[in-house]
Amino acid sequence: MEEVVVIFDLDGTLIDTIGDLSAAVEHALSQGGFPGHTVEEYRRMVGHGIRNLVTSALPEGTSEGTIDLTLGRFVKYYTSHIDVLSRPYPGIHELLLELSPGVKLAVASNKFQEGTEALIHRFFDDIPFVKILGNAPGLPLKPDPEVIRLVLEAVSSGTPLAIGRTQPQRSENGRGRGQVACQEIAPLAHPAVAQNGDVPGGEPEHVVVMVGDSATDIKTARNAGIPAVAVSWGFRPRTDLETADAIADTPEQLLEIIRIFTGKN
Repeated sequence: MEEVVVIFDLDGTLIDTIGDLSAAVEHALSQGGFPGHTVEEYRRMVGHGIRNLVTSALPEGTSEGTIDLTLGRFVKYYTSHIDVLSRPYPGIHELLLELSPGVKLAVASNKFQEGTEALIHRFFDDIPFVKILGNAPGLPLKPDPEVIRLVLEAVSSGTPLAIGRTQPQRSENGRGRGQVACQEIAPLAHPAVAQNGDVPGGEPEHVVVMVGDSATDIKTARNAGIPAVAVSWGFRPRTDLETADAIADTPEQLLEIIRIFTGKN
């Protein structure tokens, strides 16, 4: 049976984590006597894994040893203060509850695995995610599409992996079916361009959509050959999201867009 799968980014998509992330980096920087940054500056740094976050916050040319030390300080503080300020975006829990009866839900984040799991269990313990993926040893960061493969492997439980039929159906004017229907919700500068992924396995077994708040999530979807849906309430400006197949400004719009792309009413 063909499964409908929606894969969500975490930070900036499901949960507003910028307050705790910035506070933890600020703590780690102050411990080393380094200057800090504003929350707005941190919005541009997050999303590429915690080592990249810490490296970006430190002065250019900082040694690997100092990066390691500062990263250790960050992890120690952040794991103890991971949910002080962080909260799900309004309407997100209700969205997940609405989707969960007929849709397989998963999380694919560049946050370290322990932190990803902690936040999901803290705020969405009643949501039956089929897979919760953070950054772990041996797992490449997004935009590598390996996370998509691992999610579908969990869904299919050993059936041949195929990502193909996730492409929006083309209309006569060349635009994707999803984007045409979403134009009134969030007009885009580009037509949908999702292509079939080069993944072995005959006929597709899944209808898959990636939801995120950054260009990294859009690239992840592109690399897997699946539609990219962006949300505008996250950490990046809307101009960073214009290559997505659709943009949602509210969870209600996101639900409608997901239904358009997946055909799941």
